[in-house]
Amino acid sequence: MTEATGIWIFGEVLFDTFPDGTAVLGGAPFNVAWNLTAFQTAPRIITAVGNDAPGQIIQKRMHGWRMNCEHLAVAPEYPTGKVTIRLIDGEPSYTIEENQAYDNIPLDCIPNRTDGFLYFGSLALRTAHNRDVLTELKKRHQGKIFIDINLRPPFWDKDSLLALIQDAHWLKLNEVELALITGGKGADTESQARKLKTDYSLEGLVVTCGSRGAFALGPDDNAAIQVRPEQVQEVQDTVGAGDAFASVLLLGLVRSWPLQDTLKRAQKFASGVVGIQGAVSTDSKFYQQHLQSW
Repeated sequence: MTEATGIWIFGEVLFDTFPDGTAVLGGAPFNVAWNLTAFQTAPRIITAVGNDAPGQIIQKRMHGWRMNCEHLAVAPEYPTGKVTIRLIDGEPSYTIEENQAYDNIPLDCIPNRTDGFLYFGSLALRTAHNRDVLTELKKRHQGKIFIDINLRPPFWDKDSLLALIQDAHWLKLNEVELALITGGKGADTESQARKLKTDYSLEGLVVTCGSRGAFALGPDDNAAIQVRPEQVQEVQDTVGAGDAFASVLLLGLVRSWPLQDTLKRAQKFASGVVGIQGAVSTDSKFYQQHLQSW
């Protein structure tokens, strides 16, 4: 049974194109929405596709996956988003096309009021248009803000990113991104994270550390909660692993799971995602095995 969770997601939907020519649905916000839908929640994603064949495929797959499409816009002047991925020692390198449909999300597709959690990343905010739309969306939002940092050079700058964090409640980023936005000099990763959390009055902050797992600083300011991944038999690629982690983290916050349990479940799901190509699966059993363990 699908439940309404009060999760609103703003940002990009696109196709990730791999070296073998395979095109896989992607975009961090879309990945999170897809995963949460599979976990029997009802997230609502605010995004845009072009009036082209890739856009039609995305619409068809969203409907087939029973995703909420009420706030999916068609921007006929722009192409559907595309990213070309190269894998170097298993790690993804991205070539991101500019001026895509998701860069031009229409203002009239955002609702008059939102509540619960508002989730977004940083890539879709590379355009002034989307930044203005998000500003208006946040004015209409009555709830908490969850930011998932995804630094994709050259589409970010430190000052704009720090300004974005000002009104956030929860922040997720990886250890490299943490060092880049804090300076990272003369301090260990946890100290950097703790200072960032204090400086911006964050309710919580989560840092992913690749094969070493992740840690979180929660609302109570106690010691960091740490989690390490179970051994993965085979790594297909790491595309979408952070999005997988964010999906379960967000779900845990909405469902008021203990933070330790949320991190363990998020890490286990992320470890599963690295065993598939791309960020999401079309096999519902892939998600059911995790749901049943929760």
